Amino acid sequence: MAEGAPQDALLRTEGLSKSFGGVVATDHLDLAVRDGEAHAVIGPNGAGKTTLIAQLAGELTPTAGRIWFEGRDITDLPAHARVNIGIARSFQITNVLPSFTVAENVQVALRPRRGHSFAFLRDAARDAALNREIEALLDEVGLLGRAGVIAGELAHGEQRQLELAMALASAPRLVLLDEPMAGIGHAEAPDMIELLLRIKRGCAMLLIEHDMDAVFRIADRITVLVGGRAIASGPPDAIRDDPEVRRAYLGEGEA
Repeated sequence: MAEGAPQDALLRTEGLSKSFGGVVATDHLDLAVRDGEAHAVIGPNGAGKTTLIAQLAGELTPTAGRIWFEGRDITDLPAHARVNIGIARSFQITNVLPSFTVAENVQVALRPRRGHSFAFLRDAARDAALNREIEALLDEVGLLGRAGVIAGELAHGEQRQLELAMALASAPRLVLLDEPMAGIGHAEAPDMIELLLRIKRGCAMLLIEHDMDAVFRIADRITVLVGGRAIASGPPDAIRDDPEVRRAYLGEGEA
């Protein structure tokens, strides 16, 4: 039931492949993320999900195939240049600056877009426009009241919120999210899902996630990877009802 990649997609891959020695992590993958949609990629451990997102972010070079963004071939574009054209990402393990305050983390994330050096951290108190941007981003992720807290002292869920604010600081067209629910407690999960739904209203999203409740709440379309290969791609209801997906991933028929 896998779909082809539409030519007008915001992001698409054609025959994307990545091997590490004799191990195939991405296997001739055609994938598309349409403008304004949340597209989840799911699959068992070892399916190649994090390898995929690293290639899309420019951190790994594909062995074969191409990556297109807004109709432009970006296969060979480095990671920092992909941020500049509108692609941001979060990580499976939180990636904040633990000795900086919450506000300073967002300031650092804003630096490339605003063209500042790190010296601008000293001058932020005098930059009203910069402070308004910081406050807006922290308000969007629910951390406005935590601006002065040292990031390393935040709870894990709050660090996830901060990382999302940092990803949004580049005003992306597409955000790549690598397991944003990882480490989130049961009590915190509904708030994180609501935050991801708010982010979805502002930009397209490619979401790698093991939390199926979150996936089926957030995703407009889902691609299922097994062994680096897409075995199905489509709307959530179709994926939920697909017999091959149930056998390979959702566990139906297992003892």
